[in-house]
Amino acid sequence: MEESIQPYGLVLKSNPAIREFLEFAVSLANTDSSKILSSAGKYVFSDEVPYTAIKDIWFQIEPSRRPKFSRLLAGASFVLPSPKPREKSKELKDRLERLQEMADRKEYDALVRDVSLKKEDQQYFSSFKDQLGYGLHVIVIMFTGYLVGYASFRALFGHNPVMNAAGGICGLVSAMLLETLLFIIRSSSYQM
Repeated sequence: MEESIQPYGLVLKSNPAIREFLEFAVSLANTDSSKILSSAGKYVFSDEVPYTAIKDIWFQIEPSRRPKFSRLLAGASFVLPSPKPREKSKELKDRLERLQEMADRKEYDALVRDVSLKKEDQQYFSSFKDQLGYGLHVIVIMFTGYLVGYASFRALFGHNPVMNAAGGICGLVSAMLLETLLFIIRSSSYQM
């Protein structure tokens, strides 16, 4: 039975040169009673071999019989373990959820912006009907103000045409000021 090998430290991906070296070390372990050489058998068929195991086995073999260390490691690549994903805290998860909801709401509002106007987006004169109605209202009030001023000055000063016209103009200006005051009150109450 093979045990599962947990490599430690620097780990190399096994290549043909390393595998051949480990097989050679296993064959030497049969003739020699070295514990380190016999440990080479664990790594012969493994895809990952610890650097320290290769180095220890290499030092146990006679210099005349072992390959150059640089040739042995040529072409070998490192095995880097991927880190465990970090756990997010509950507060962070809640905050990310709220931010996602806000982003979704903004995106939805951008999609339906042209379809439906919000209450705060609507303006006082947003339709042609409102504009036309207000314009006619101003004209009627100004005409009424002119007539009231004309009639009151005619009653006060008799049939003097200059004074009658001046009274009409005073009534017209008064009606215009009254309409301006009503417009300010109406538009400020609309925005609240």
